[in-house]
Amino acid sequence: MVDRQHWEQWQRSWDRQQEWYLPDREERFRVMLDVVEAVTGPEPRVLDLACGTGSITERLFARLPGAVSVGVDQDPALMTIARGVLGDDRRFTLVTADLKDPEWARALPPGSFDAVVTATALHWLPTDDLVRLYGDLAGLVRPGGVFLNADHTPEASIPLLSAADAALRHRRQEREAAEGVLDWEGWWIAAAADPLLAEQVAARNAMYGSHADGASHPAGWHTGRLVEAGFREAGVAWRSVSDALVAAVR
Repeated sequence: MVDRQHWEQWQRSWDRQQEWYLPDREERFRVMLDVVEAVTGPEPRVLDLACGTGSITERLFARLPGAVSVGVDQDPALMTIARGVLGDDRRFTLVTADLKDPEWARALPPGSFDAVVTATALHWLPTDDLVRLYGDLAGLVRPGGVFLNADHTPEASIPLLSAADAALRHRRQEREAAEGVLDWEGWWIAAAADPLLAEQVAARNAMYGSHADGASHPAGWHTGRLVEAGFREAGVAWRSVSDALVAAVR
């Protein structure tokens, strides 16, 4: 039996790799959970969409111990880590589903959700699939519940500011890489070298390739599509130059 500590080390490693790209990652998670608590109270039923290693759910349980979470993903490597870290927690249910499949929600346990949360994931989806997914989510979030999406939201109207921000980010990444921080490719190479993850990484690579990017859109595009999908209101709860946390109330 594999010690839970093994998977927790991989979870921390994943978090650090993500922070290499998103140094304010913890800040956006804090704001995300602020909104969840403000809108839904201390014991929400949450759908962790494209949950990966379970980073959001882990922080949700630390913040709101009375919460329950359903994590959905299809990446076999990241789900193995999530299962190793959270699989013994009765508050957590892990579901395998492909968000590009129009029938993906059939895999979920029955019932609506107080909140749906996701971070740095939905840009993997092609635009048509994302628009359809927003309609699906409007049917899964209870009236008065909330959807939160933290992701890349490039703004064409601020090219000078975006370029300056990108240059600063690249200088920081160069410093951290010299200190041994892994980037995306390096992390997956390390994961493939772990005998307990090698098979799952190979399956994941066959599924996605190196990085199956879909499309990134400005925050205003997301808020508009969410209202069209059936949410009563949508706006930006947090943002940096290149990223935003979009919130929509059902």
